[in-house]
Amino acid sequence: MRIDTTIVLVTGGARGLGEHLSRAFAREGARVVVNYHASEDRARALVRELGEDKAIAVRADVTDARQVQEMVARAHDHFGEPITVAVNNALVDFSFNGDARPTLENLTAEDLSQQFTGAVVGGLNVIQAVVPGMRRAGHGRIINIGTNLFQNPVVPYHDYTAAKAALLSLTRTAAKDLGPLGITVNMISGGLLRTTDASAATPSEVFDAIAAGTPLGRVTTPEEFADTALFFASDWSRGVTGQNLVVDGGLVMD
Repeated sequence: MRIDTTIVLVTGGARGLGEHLSRAFAREGARVVVNYHASEDRARALVRELGEDKAIAVRADVTDARQVQEMVARAHDHFGEPITVAVNNALVDFSFNGDARPTLENLTAEDLSQQFTGAVVGGLNVIQAVVPGMRRAGHGRIINIGTNLFQNPVVPYHDYTAAKAALLSLTRTAAKDLGPLGITVNMISGGLLRTTDASAATPSEVFDAIAAGTPLGRVTTPEEFADTALFFASDWSRGVTGQNLVVDGGLVMD
């Protein structure tokens, strides 16, 4: 499966890490469905930059299954072919600000539910919407975006980390179900990225402390992280499924 022959859906693909993912796939010749929820201006500006023959911006709330189904149908109508790579990147409103996080003492069920719905229910909705097209194509790649925090909770973001851990479980169980269809399901887990919209609130001393703890001596950039998604979308990873690849400069070695 060559990247330049694929149609790639990136949820939350207009800003933050999602924008870098969209750019990485477009750079390698893929046609990109840039999903957005509230960032319409940024999505449309990105599509104009990438080329309207190579990208389309589609609004959908990934937690709404009907909207996701309509988004996938619209992408098929636009490009005339099914989505064969789906990147579950969309993030419910969240800021990596340790001072403002819900602590264990004041964490609520609503905090957990919001993150779980965004990560797991949103991911499930996307998987269910794209699998029929992947089945017809005879192949597919599903790439879920995780975190290294459930292996190394340097900052205890309880709600976010629990939801991403659940998404890893879904990654592995989905890999078992979808493998016979020629569809792989994998996760890429980053640490703190320097810098995205979500990590913009992180103090510089936190970045510096993390960099000092990595073999590479620096914090991973969103561009470096996005390039890893190209591996999972390509034939180079055709024998890999149900795996979680940590991309954080070696901070976590698992």
